[in-house]
Amino acid sequence: MTRVNKILLLLALVALLGPAMGAEDEPIKLGVVDVDQAMNSTEEGKAAREEFSRKQREADAAVQPLVDRFRDLQEELKGKKYVLSDEALFGKQVELAELQNRIDNKIKELQGQLKIDQGRLEAPLRSKLLSIVEEIGKEQGFTLIMARDTPGVMYTREAIDITDQVVSRFNRKS
Repeated sequence: MTRVNKILLLLALVALLGPAMGAEDEPIKLGVVDVDQAMNSTEEGKAAREEFSRKQREADAAVQPLVDRFRDLQEELKGKKYVLSDEALFGKQVELAELQNRIDNKIKELQGQLKIDQGRLEAPLRSKLLSIVEEIGKEQGFTLIMARDTPGVMYTREAIDITDQVVSRFNRKS
């Protein structure tokens, strides 16, 4: 769904729900939560972020020997460029190109694995946070709670931000 479609959907939702909610003579109570901030502020979120950082460092360490070999080979090729025969020069260039391909493939593989690891680490946290947001919404009578990064939300007052409540309840439950 494109950003414009999401904005139009949000506006249509507000237009349809606004009059219906006003008919109940209850005030509309809006809330905003920054899910990313909440995830980073919880103890479990901090642990997940640290584990992900460790996995990133391991991935960097796995590709570093190939990068070092590539640089060494590049330097060697620069230094011996005019001394090597055409055949030897071509062989070094082929070796360099193959090494570049191995580096690129390794990086793509590691990035894919990191994306999977990030999803595995974040999905349970996100699910717990969203259930806590729902609990708070029901308990405190919110009409609508939106994520801060929802398309169309450009400004919110701090008074309607419930991120701190979500974080404190999450940490109490954990």
